[in-house]
Amino acid sequence: MFRLVSATDNEGRAMMDTFNQSCPKGHFAQSWMWAGVKDNWQNAGVLSLDDEGKVRGALLLLFRKLPLGLSIMYAPRGPVCDVHDKAVLTDLFDGAKALAKKHGSYVFKIDPDVLSSDEEFIETMKGFGFRLPENSKNFEGIQPRYVFRLNVENKTEDELLQSFESKTRYNLRLSTRKGVTVKYFPGDQPIPDEELDAFSHLMDTTGERDRFIVRGRDYFKKLLEVMGANARLYMAYADGERIAGTVALHYGDKVWYLYGASSNEKRNLMPNYQLQWEMIRWSLAENCRIYDFRGVSGDLSEDNPLYGLYRFKKGFNGDFCEFVGEFDLEYRKLTARMMDLAQKTYRKLRYLKRMGKN
Repeated sequence: MFRLVSATDNEGRAMMDTFNQSCPKGHFAQSWMWAGVKDNWQNAGVLSLDDEGKVRGALLLLFRKLPLGLSIMYAPRGPVCDVHDKAVLTDLFDGAKALAKKHGSYVFKIDPDVLSSDEEFIETMKGFGFRLPENSKNFEGIQPRYVFRLNVENKTEDELLQSFESKTRYNLRLSTRKGVTVKYFPGDQPIPDEELDAFSHLMDTTGERDRFIVRGRDYFKKLLEVMGANARLYMAYADGERIAGTVALHYGDKVWYLYGASSNEKRNLMPNYQLQWEMIRWSLAENCRIYDFRGVSGDLSEDNPLYGLYRFKKGFNGDFCEFVGEFDLEYRKLTARMMDLAQKTYRKLRYLKRMGKN
């Protein structure tokens, strides 16, 4: 059976978060804290309960309101459960359908933490009526389809260092020899304005250099404050200057590298290697199972402009993972297709407008 959970249902929210943090498929984007970060979306949840009332699955849903009483319903990196248990999936998707009717959702988008090699799951999703994802290679989806994940379970620092590629170890030592230092600021403590200002400026610089749209300072401030002790801002310094920074999140048995930025100067000091190492060390301190480097391109040709990002993350010797991608369950098929085309056009025009300014 399923139980619907509203934003004011403190008991249900606690049940969801407790299960989320203990489940191997648990994800920060399925936490109620993340719903607080995404407060421009409405939210609700679904629990799957066994006959004794014990939680066996959870699904956080975000609703983006659109004109004409319509909305998009989205479950970032959900569901959290045994993804091969059809009874649990039925509960969660039945609950989602009830909420879709309430919120006027014409489509249900889902991009689960499931590898593309899981044919059983793909067939199960087709059986529920979901449309298969497009074969995208870069960053077309809401969540990255290709990531690097490093297994850190029961590993020591020395074991991990020795597992890195020799060039990565060299650059990490070089960064230290050149005097780069790293400091972190936890989200549950006041973060100095000058650190947030510097990180936001570095993000703007990186976005202009690498040609992608970036979040603003207020977003990073909110993210860190809402995620609290689960979030950290890391900053790298050289000769008194802030030359690079990252934002990382810890939730359950994982730490994620979420955002990274660097200046155009002193990149030869390799601060990003030291920043990654400090975030990996955080995952060890929290006894995590996985350190997630997040997105890379699935196009591994060396002439791809994003190949450098792949090569950098590959050097830490994590597992290159391809997720199944975004599934759509269209409750109103014609509306879904028309809105999908309109959104793709809007995103393309927004990107072209932004790039025209650079």
